[in-house]
Amino acid sequence: MACTHRDQIRLPIPSERDKAGAVCPDCMAIGSWWVHLRICLTCGHVGCCDDSPNRHARAHWHASGHPVVSSLEPREIWVWCFVDDVFLRGVERAQDGNDRI
Repeated sequence: MACTHRDQIRLPIPSERDKAGAVCPDCMAIGSWWVHLRICLTCGHVGCCDDSPNRHARAHWHASGHPVVSSLEPREIWVWCFVDDVFLRGVERAQDGNDRI
């Protein structure tokens, strides 16, 4: 199955520089912890993954309707669509050093 939401992607996949020091602001606000971080490729909201207690990335999708996220973990380059439940193919390195799909 293919993702039907590529048209909602507005931001490049984060670079290693962008990933350094990232936090889940929603977890920080409530004094909680997280496992891994995801970034919304429509608006840039950072949230924790589904293995985290609060699942803020998924909550952001439900609240905003922005379905496409990327990992904010070092050395991870992938894109996921919550709606279509698929990894997006075609990630490539752009000249500015950021990955795009």
